[in-house]
Parts: sequence; structure tokens; C-alpha cells
Amino acid sequence: MDNKLIVTAAPHITSADSTSKIMQHVCIALVPTLIASVIIFGISALILTVATVAACVIFEYGYCKLMGREVPIGDFSAVVTGMLLAFNLPAGMPVWQAIVGAFIAIVVVKQLFGGLGYNFANPAIVARIALAVGFTGQMTSYFYPDNGIDALSAATPLGAVGAENAGSYVTLLLGNHGGVLGETCAITILLGGIYLIVTKVISPVIPVTYLGTVAVLSLLFGHDPIYQLLSGGLMLGAFFMATDYVTSPTTNKGKLIFGLGLGLITCMIRFLGTMNEGVSFAILLMNLLVPYIEILTRQDRLGIAKVKKSEKEVAAK
Repeated sequence: MDNKLIVTAAPHITSADSTSKIMQHVCIALVPTLIASVIIFGISALILTVATVAACVIFEYGYCKLMGREVPIGDFSAVVTGMLLAFNLPAGMPVWQAIVGAFIAIVVVKQLFGGLGYNFANPAIVARIALAVGFTGQMTSYFYPDNGIDALSAATPLGAVGAENAGSYVTLLLGNHGGVLGETCAITILLGGIYLIVTKVISPVIPVTYLGTVAVLSLLFGHDPIYQLLSGGLMLGAFFMATDYVTSPTTNKGKLIFGLGLGLITCMIRFLGTMNEGVSFAILLMNLLVPYIEILTRQDRLGIAKVKKSEKEVAAK
């Protein structure tokens, strides 16, 4: 008989998507922002991105070979991490420091915890925070290599004197201002995010809840919500980093709580703290809470009713 009965464990619903296909979609969604960063900052943006991507792939290959593990570089997750790391760095960041960030992201955060699927937080986020602490001067020096504007005169909109009067919405959309590679051109990040939602790579729940929470809280605190949405790393964080499969909740209720928490922490840091930006710390803190969110919002097992408290007490007696 050609047709054999194949007995396998549940679930029996499969998907044509694979890790590599999903990561390739993310890379495609990031390409417009990469092109925009090269136009805005010059060839140094491309060099920095190539360096971080290459470093992440090499570190993943080398570590897995050293530990005798299967080399997973074909799943493109290291490429995505490298691109996101580059988008969290200013164009003038020394390449060797960016490579240090790649080591932290791949080896320390990802592989030491067991590889893809076991990391406790988004690797690029942790690497950005580590670099911000270790190389503060370089991480806060924003400039345009092509037109010679120095670091001080090219402060990010959130850090500029007069903040919300520092630039127009068009400037924020097009990205003609200081910042890291992925914080400047909001329109390309938005287009990439829409692409991921349309292709069903990500759910819109987290980014919509995150951005909506920031908009509402901005109004309550007396800030321009559009300015807050388009400034800093909010767009990049909402669409590309907060939606990471490994470090975000799986249930819709969990995603809603996750997005609300991200928006609340981001606004608290921006409006009440001494730092201009709070996206990275918000994502890291909420990543740490994901296991607890999953427990609180987990779905009941199909066909099994919840045991009432009184029934539990009777059974115990």
C-alpha cells in the first residue's frame, strides 16, 4: 500500500512558515530603513550594519562549533539580530565597539542560555543597553557624516532643547535629524511594520497597544502624542523588537498586557525620569515579566474544566 497511516503526536495542524522564512520576512521589512539610513548618514551606516550582521553570524557559528551544537545560522535569526543591533547604534559608532555588542547579543544573551527559543530577553536590546553603559560617549554622539554636522548640533529630537518644538512632523517622518540608524526615518519603520502585519509575521496587538498607550499617556501628561510616537526608538521597538516571538507573550490577553506595560514604562521614563528615551528599558523589563504574564493569561486545556476552590478543598480532605 502506498498510502500508510502515519501516527504522530498532537497537534496535527502544521504551517508552511518556518523560522528561516519568518526571519527573511523581517530582513525584508528592515531593508527600507537600511536604505534610508545610508541616504541620511552615508556609507558608514552600511558598513556598521554589515559589520554587526557578519559578527553575529560568525559568533553564532563559532560558538556552536566550539560547543559541538548544530549550527543554526541558516535560520537567519543571527542576521536579524545583527540588523537590529546596527539600527540601535549611531552611525559614528566605532566598528570594534559594535562587534562587542554583537558578542553580547549572540554569545552572552542568546547562546549561553541555550540558543534561539531560550533567551530571556531580546538580544539586540540587551546589547544596546550594555553598550550604552560601557561606551556612553560613543552611543550618544549623533552626527551626519555627509554634511559635517557635529554631534552636539545633531542631538536626537527627544534630547533637543525645546524638545517638541525642535522639528516638524515631516522631519520626523523622513528622518533628517540626529539619532541611531533605526530611530530616524519613522515612515520606513512604519512601512516595514505594516509589511510584517500584512504577511502575518507579527500580530498587530502588541504594536497597536504599545503605540496607543503612549499616545493616550502623552495626552494625559500634556505632551504632543504624534511627536512622541515619531521620536526615538518607539516605532522600531514596537514593530520589530517587542514582537520577538521568544520574548513576548503568546496569548492575545498576554500581548495586550505586554503592550500596556511597555507603553506605561516608556512614558514614565520619558516624562518622569532623567533619560530622554525609555523604549529599550521598557522592553527589557517587560521581557523579564513574560513568564508571569504567560502563567496569568494561559488558556484552559481543551475539554478540561477548571476545578473550583471548594472542590479542591474537599479533595484535599
